[in-house]
Amino acid sequence: MLHLYRLLFFILCGLLCLPSCIRDDSPSGEEGIRRGDRLPDFSVLLSDDTRISTSDLEGVVSVLVFFHTSCPDCQQELPVVQRLYDCYRDNPQVKIYCISREESAGEVAAYWLANGLTMPYSPQPGREVYDLFSEQGIPRVYVSDKQLMVYSVYSDSPIASFEQLQADVEYCLK
Repeated sequence: MLHLYRLLFFILCGLLCLPSCIRDDSPSGEEGIRRGDRLPDFSVLLSDDTRISTSDLEGVVSVLVFFHTSCPDCQQELPVVQRLYDCYRDNPQVKIYCISREESAGEVAAYWLANGLTMPYSPQPGREVYDLFSEQGIPRVYVSDKQLMVYSVYSDSPIASFEQLQADVEYCLK
């Protein structure tokens, strides 16, 4: 019986020590850039070799998604964002970009292909761009208005729904 308790204790300790790709942030999910803040100045190279920067987002509604393909919550959020992208892909007033955190171009490309994703993405091997927005936690979704002001921020608790993201985009389009 003592052996069973000891085993359960070690299993519990092991589970508590597992690293998480998503629960390394504050409980509110809103440290760093918050609603009402201006988007930070950044520049990324997309998978199609197009460079985008903060200035390219002025005058359009933008949705920026930070992710890692091995993160379970990101794996749930990305199809939601793909649905949003499909809804607005032909609207020049809405731009949706996914930016990886600490992940190679090959890893992201393979995930996109395997999951039928078509959204523009920027593979980032480091955290430099991500750190401009937040210190910890993915997924992280920022919806910004035409003046580069952040209208909403979503993290993993809970992840953003299609309806929430669409309502935010529609509000910012007005």
